[in-house]
Amino acid sequence: MVSMSQPFTLPIGAKAPDFRLPATDGNSYSLADFQSPILVISFTCNHCPYVTGSDENTRKIAEDYADKGVEVVAINSNSANTYEADDFPHMVQRMDEYGFPWTYLHDESQEVAMAYGALRTPHFFVFDAKRELVYTGRAIDTPRDHTQSSTTELRDALEDLISGHSVQVPITNPIGCNVKWDGKDAHWMPAEACDLV
Repeated sequence: MVSMSQPFTLPIGAKAPDFRLPATDGNSYSLADFQSPILVISFTCNHCPYVTGSDENTRKIAEDYADKGVEVVAINSNSANTYEADDFPHMVQRMDEYGFPWTYLHDESQEVAMAYGALRTPHFFVFDAKRELVYTGRAIDTPRDHTQSSTTELRDALEDLISGHSVQVPITNPIGCNVKWDGKDAHWMPAEACDLV
């Protein structure tokens, strides 16, 4: 039977779900705390090779677009019961070690990942000034080794937005490990979750 329910992943045009989450800097943040005209929310973690293989590419994007009204926020929703390396102390350690140019939030309850429909790590969601979703998917096509990438989907989306145009390719499949849902097998995904395109 074909499900008639809403898609698992937030659809293009949807409003960004609100949240209040603790960050590695000792503060808690809600959606309203991020005021930049363009907001990139990245669902990520500490251990995934697709994350660690592309974090420097994400850093470069955050740095290149910071003065163009773009802010990057990272959210770790992975269960520490599945991978201890994804717990909050390791998040703090990772930020201390690498000094990434984004706020790193902890979604321990996984409610935010469910609200956004995060599929993989990393999975990017780009919102415009009205906090409506204009892009969801990957940043590049080879996140395990960003130096080998031949596509730049996240940059392309940001360039479209900054130029005042609609995002030409608003949906791509994120490439990475699936989100580690608490109490589930490490490879489990919700039944309604599927590839985006």
